[in-house]
Amino acid sequence: MVQEFIRFRSAVPNRRGRYPGVFALANGLVEYHMLSDKDSAWLRETNAQADIAYTDPSAVQPDCYSRDLNPGARSWFKREQRQLLALSMQYLRLLDRYGIPWTELRTTSPGRIVYEDEFQVVAVPAAYPTHWPFSTGQ
Repeated sequence: MVQEFIRFRSAVPNRRGRYPGVFALANGLVEYHMLSDKDSAWLRETNAQADIAYTDPSAVQPDCYSRDLNPGARSWFKREQRQLLALSMQYLRLLDRYGIPWTELRTTSPGRIVYEDEFQVVAVPAAYPTHWPFSTGQ
């Protein structure tokens, strides 16, 4: 059975040319004081519950997001983890309410996996030409 991975991220790049994930986008709304009191309270509570329920990959493997060792590493959810995906949907509805565009990515090959647990992987995406799967014919 081929495993599928899902990532929810910004639909547009930030000022550094990166596409933040769903949780970074939601937390950015807090950082810039853009949420209502009700939504801010919901986010604090939900983040606290998520911190208990799910492992922060960088707490287990501090270098998994290292720009030098693992450039472009991103977290992907395992498709079969319905509870985590349902939680993500709540964050996406929050982003929708505030007009923050996002997109869903799906793949069976997220790249070189540098961290994995029951719910997610952190993977470094393939980079041309290093990971190009075809020979140049020369």
